[in-house]
Amino acid sequence: MSQTSVADTLREYLSFLELLDDAYWEAASIQHKDLLYDIVSIFSQEVAEINKLSVMDHHYPYEVITEGIRRVVPKLERLDEHREDIIQRTQTLTDFRDILSSVQGILEDQLRTL
Repeated sequence: MSQTSVADTLREYLSFLELLDDAYWEAASIQHKDLLYDIVSIFSQEVAEINKLSVMDHHYPYEVITEGIRRVVPKLERLDEHREDIIQRTQTLTDFRDILSSVQGILEDQLRTL
């Protein structure tokens, strides 16, 4: 299987961040907001580092840059297990399912190569 490019990864991460932002504002409890905020922070740091790369490098295969992104998988799994309790809006929940599987696939590929 070919590795995801930097450009494709960036696009997925940005879409995921948008959904996480929506989920944050829709969350009813402070614990849910804390979990979402932590994940948003981790992905924001990774996106910031990706954005430092030259646009001419965006066709290369993606490689994890920050340490936090290496450790986010258990948090994503926890979010996935409790998504129906955490994410209140139907549209956000539907979109979340689709994008989460893409993001998890990217991260699984990365962790496999480490």
